[in-house]
Amino acid sequence: VQLQASGGGLVQAGGSLRLSCAASGRTFRNEGLAWFRQGPGKEREFVAAIRWSGGSTFYADSVKGRFTVSRDNAKQTLYLQMNSLTPDDTAVYYCAASGASRPIISAVADRTSYYYWGQGTQVTVSS
Repeated sequence: VQLQASGGGLVQAGGSLRLSCAASGRTFRNEGLAWFRQGPGKEREFVAAIRWSGGSTFYADSVKGRFTVSRDNAKQTLYLQMNSLTPDDTAVYYCAASGASRPIISAVADRTSYYYWGQGTQVTVSS
């Protein structure tokens, strides 16, 4: 599985961006996909996840109500719509995919639940 993230950039506080993650090498059926981010000097942290089958979504508290994760089955693409961005959202954003079986709910925010990772896309929010 190869994941290609795109859509990052520089945006002012309060603005919006939409990240995309195009997948190849596998047709997703029952996997879990997620977005993580790593800010300067910080650990990589969970942002949002979605179950490919059924579309259930999960969010970190810090982004709930501002970010929306979605997927397009036909395009095998994962998205992250980010609104009301703040400087604290500045980070490299990574998309990730689990193996054939999606993570259980208690593990969707765990990095070790995901085997495949994209290369990351930089998001910078200016104040």
